[in-house]
Amino acid sequence: MNKVLLIIQREYFTRVRKKSFLIMIFVVPSLIFVMSAVIALVAKNSGQLSTPQVVKVLDESGVFTGKFHDVKNIHFETTKQSLNAVKQEAKNDENLSALQIPANYKTKDAVQIYAKKKPEFALSGEIERQMNTIAVSDGMLKHHIDTAVLRSIKSNISLNPIEVTDTGDKKANVGAAVGVGIACAILIYISLFIYGAQVMRGVIEEKTSRIIEVIISSVKPFQLMLGKIIGVGLVGLTQFAAWIILSYIATKVAGAAFSAPQGGVMGFLAILKTIPFGHIMGIFIFYFLTGYLLYSALFAAVGSAVDSETETQQFMFPITLPLLFTYILSVSILFQAPNSPLAVWLSIIPFTAPVAMMVRIPFGVPGWQLALSMSLMVVGFVFTTYVAARIYRVGILMYGKKASYKELAKWFFYKE
Repeated sequence: MNKVLLIIQREYFTRVRKKSFLIMIFVVPSLIFVMSAVIALVAKNSGQLSTPQVVKVLDESGVFTGKFHDVKNIHFETTKQSLNAVKQEAKNDENLSALQIPANYKTKDAVQIYAKKKPEFALSGEIERQMNTIAVSDGMLKHHIDTAVLRSIKSNISLNPIEVTDTGDKKANVGAAVGVGIACAILIYISLFIYGAQVMRGVIEEKTSRIIEVIISSVKPFQLMLGKIIGVGLVGLTQFAAWIILSYIATKVAGAAFSAPQGGVMGFLAILKTIPFGHIMGIFIFYFLTGYLLYSALFAAVGSAVDSETETQQFMFPITLPLLFTYILSVSILFQAPNSPLAVWLSIIPFTAPVAMMVRIPFGVPGWQLALSMSLMVVGFVFTTYVAARIYRVGILMYGKKASYKELAKWFFYKE
């Protein structure tokens, strides 16, 4: 046990004393903050044109004449010019477009827009939106339907989700739950790859430098593998702890800086209060640790079976496929139906549970499902550690021979 602790201590302090580790503690939260701000800015301006545009309307139907209204960066002009004349203008001016509306405008592809460059989605989308609104209003008038009355009774209903709990009703912000669930799933996915790869690279470096031959003379292969896995895992937990503390401080500072309740930051903080972060953080740490132990043991086995990182690809794909598959489903499907049979099974199977369960947790998971998933995670990492250790004890001393799946199976069944 003392030897394992020494290996853990060496792996941990070797990594946390590096400048890159200290830099990443501060850089990653900063990058996430900047990236979030950029995404919000892009999303805010995504429906706007980059430069002002003029649209000359040639309305042969008479339905749309004078009914287009200007919006930001788009100016509409009704013209009596010929189509060729306006097309020539558009050819010489990239900020001008010619919109031809024939009498049979309802026919597919009948309406044409001419421009020097392909029109931006914001421009074509705005024109289509206004034309559909005008066409519908014209159709209602022809059928003697009062459009003013329809507009006056038009409603804009939105749901206010309330969660019924044993302690009373509380507001349930679905958007925040989706955001937190996907963020946790992405973080788990990336972390398992990053720290698992660190274990694998460490094994390969020690093997190729022949240092492993000296180490093995004083410790058992299983002790070495276990110490390396736990040491790197503690490095990951240290980084997460630092990021959580920094994020908490940043949240408090932001809350103090914006005292107005209606302010954007205060509104955002109010939404975050609807999420049980303590519960989610506890679950996150459990699935990070068990998922890391499960996958890093396999990464260590792969590292022991090869002589260079380029040879790892044939073994890495089958190992990482369940994670990749679940990640893709999590950010596209699972958050829309977190209690579907697919989501439930993925959150129970050990190889997919670390990612899938983090998507489901903010929406509430039945206790029996969570207990079953956690139990299987423990069984899963014990099993993979046992399998990986049997391969590791042989592969770590094998040189110059390309391993195959058949060879790994032989190593597993070798007797002590």
